Amino acid sequence: MTLKQQIVGNAMQMAVCTLQPGQTVYCEAGKFLFKTANVSMDTRLAGPGGGGQQQAQGGGGGMGGMLRQAMGTAMQVGQRVLAGESIAFQYFSASGGEGTVGFAGVLPGEMRALELDGSRAWFAEKDAFVAAESTVDFGIAFQGGRSGMSGGEGFILEKFTGRGTVIIAGAGNFIDLNPADFGGRIEVDTGCIVAFEEGIRYGVQRIGGLNRQGIMNAVFGGEGLSLATLEGNGRVILQSMTIEGLANALKKAQGGDKQGPTGGLFSTHAG
Repeated sequence: MTLKQQIVGNAMQMAVCTLQPGQTVYCEAGKFLFKTANVSMDTRLAGPGGGGQQQAQGGGGGMGGMLRQAMGTAMQVGQRVLAGESIAFQYFSASGGEGTVGFAGVLPGEMRALELDGSRAWFAEKDAFVAAESTVDFGIAFQGGRSGMSGGEGFILEKFTGRGTVIIAGAGNFIDLNPADFGGRIEVDTGCIVAFEEGIRYGVQRIGGLNRQGIMNAVFGGEGLSLATLEGNGRVILQSMTIEGLANALKKAQGGDKQGPTGGLFSTHAG
């Protein structure tokens, strides 16, 4: 059953979903906006298919089954805590007819509904997830330590598998690209990546070498020492605004430019 949804708004979009009786959608805690009275709301620690959901549906399986469910839920929660994500999900189901529920991201920007057909997973940056059908599994993917540590923002990704609709959000405006249309590879500010399909190879590269131009790029270019690389054939979604850039703009408006005169490598982010 396809999720009927509409993304509305401009500067800060919202997703309005129409649920059929028996259809369930879930969101990260804190991204729910409104619902009709015939839509129930249930908060759980486990994601779809997790131990907590099975237990709630009565799939106990004795003491051993309960223990396995508890351990599975604990592992899910532990992964999300490590990734800096919310530890709970909110589930919404309609009864007695169609129901409506609304969701939004936490930053001014766009939203996008992705349709998963089971053949390819999608990966997204932290905090991009807003809501999904219960047939979509939410997980955490850990990039290679070397790439993630040097990139600063690519170490931990959200991963979506299964079939159904998943709704993501980002900052600013979105642009869809395919690296195959640009010689097979694009290089991106690490904070501008929103999501990409499975099959896209994600990496991090240093900007220039330890020479005069490399130092100029790092100190005065505003990008630090690294760029993200995306290679292969598949969809990539980028955002025009970075969270770091938005935070620095707000701090500057409050009377203190925390980026400093050189930006980039010598930026400071203390509150």
